[in-house]
Amino acid sequence: MFFAKAGKYEACKLFSPGHFTLIIITFMCIVVALKKTIHKSKQEVHKIIKILTIIIVGLEVVKICFKLQDFKIINVKEWVPLYYCSLVLYAGILSSFATGKLKRVGDVFLATGSIVGGLVFIILPTTSLPTYPAFHFISIHSFFLHGTMVYLTLLINLTNYIELEKKDGVYFAGLVLIACVAALIVNIKFNSNLMFISKNFPNTPIELIYNVTGILFTPIMIIAQMFLPFYGVYGILKLFKKMKGKKEEKNEF
Repeated sequence: MFFAKAGKYEACKLFSPGHFTLIIITFMCIVVALKKTIHKSKQEVHKIIKILTIIIVGLEVVKICFKLQDFKIINVKEWVPLYYCSLVLYAGILSSFATGKLKRVGDVFLATGSIVGGLVFIILPTTSLPTYPAFHFISIHSFFLHGTMVYLTLLINLTNYIELEKKDGVYFAGLVLIACVAALIVNIKFNSNLMFISKNFPNTPIELIYNVTGILFTPIMIIAQMFLPFYGVYGILKLFKKMKGKKEEKNEF
């Protein structure tokens, strides 16, 4: 069953007992991992990012090989890593192995946008559970990948691995824009919907955006992905720091 082809076994489906089981396991693993690593130094956090990046990239290669056996190569939406959550792969590589501004691009995505994609998928795993059983390789891989996304954002911010600035939004937007341009080219050629910027995605929140925006759907989706995740998380982090500062001031009196 673990590596069975799509359709051979009954799919798990969203909001099923299997889905909730995977959610619970994922968050338990995140809590345990944070408990063991929250006091790590910056050098140790960098090592953790590097190790996890190597693991998730390796698993992505295995997933692509599996999908190519399960689907036709022209069915690019099933195997080409050009979705918002795929950006954690590229961000992880930049954060782990690049230097200077390129490393900053990776660090910024991991510190902000990573948790957005991770949480949304864990709640709505539309690319795995509607097709595969809960304890299939694709399902387990998906929850591990997105759980890692959530964990890395929390680890980076709780350990103050980087000091986020408002202007870092440029780095974030640049990475997303490059991915969107690449995805748009592939979408036009193969009639696909990578990065969810070219077509409706029925029975998801994207459908509402699609119905409201009409012909402006593509540019609005690109702009939204370029800016909303970063500034949303950045704003929440600033609010938490402000609240923490006020609490520390009160404790001094």
